[in-house]
Amino acid sequence: MPYVNIRITDEGVTAEQKAQLIRGATQLLVDTLGKNPRTTVVVIDEVNTDNWGIGGESVTVLRKR
Repeated sequence: MPYVNIRITDEGVTAEQKAQLIRGATQLLVDTLGKNPRTTVVVIDEVNTDNWGIGGESVTVLRKR
């Protein structure tokens, strides 16, 4: 049973965009590894930009520049 975890910042990603990510990740595993889509799990974690750091600064601070 494949498990895919996608982490993105919580900046207005729509339900349809998330559905596309789930379908796309599932299809990638089907096409590349021959996995069964019925047993493929995809989880999307949305992280607040205050809690996501790059280069020693939060994404919130970086995006304000």
